[in-house]
Amino acid sequence: MDSWVRFSSQSQAKERVFRAAQYACTLLGYTLQKNGASNELVASIKQLEAHLSLGRKLFRLGNSTDAIESAKRAIHLSDVVLRFCITVSHLNRAMYFACDNILWAGKTGLSRDMDQDKWSQRSFRYYLFSLIMNLSRDLYEIKLLMEVETSGKHSRLNAENEAVLPGDDPPYHALQTQLYLILNILRNNPPVLLDVLKNTCDIFIPLDKLGLYKTNPGFIGLCGLTSSILSILTIVYPWLKLKP
Repeated sequence: MDSWVRFSSQSQAKERVFRAAQYACTLLGYTLQKNGASNELVASIKQLEAHLSLGRKLFRLGNSTDAIESAKRAIHLSDVVLRFCITVSHLNRAMYFACDNILWAGKTGLSRDMDQDKWSQRSFRYYLFSLIMNLSRDLYEIKLLMEVETSGKHSRLNAENEAVLPGDDPPYHALQTQLYLILNILRNNPPVLLDVLKNTCDIFIPLDKLGLYKTNPGFIGLCGLTSSILSILTIVYPWLKLKP
């Protein structure tokens, strides 16, 4: 089990590179098509995108094991909210990878009678639930950091904002203070900022695929490429990865 998890973690960097290339092709294909490029060129880009997608599925074979192991570790977290969000997220990721493995079998011809559309919808549904949990965890992390910032000596904002001008609107001033506090927290905590950006970009992908919030291939390509680059950064620089 441990050896497979180590092998899976080593494959993640390659999968992220393939993912970045795949969504770059999505963005490039959409841009070329909008600018009147030849059908042959657009078809070649889409074919390359399909090959990269299939290659990614190969790298993700067995990732369910890694997700389950992560869920087992998250169960022991002392914070109840973090324990719930992270554990549920990993369990949904495990189901997403399982559906993805079945899709790989269908696309490679190992299971010819499989309904690929049905399994694709299932995989994106689990992916969406996982991202919702990730964003919920991000919001909770920001809430905890806000509590630290606004308590005692940790708060620099009180000194800067305690003087309210006579003409100021108190609700507006309070909102402005909260927004400034959030921006200050994100600026001083790169792992939280990167995780929020990555999950926000990613969530548009299943929303589009499930028909809950339709956009266009160009926007999806941009979101996927951005989140892939952010993921690669957390692999190259582990200190940028948000820890439990």
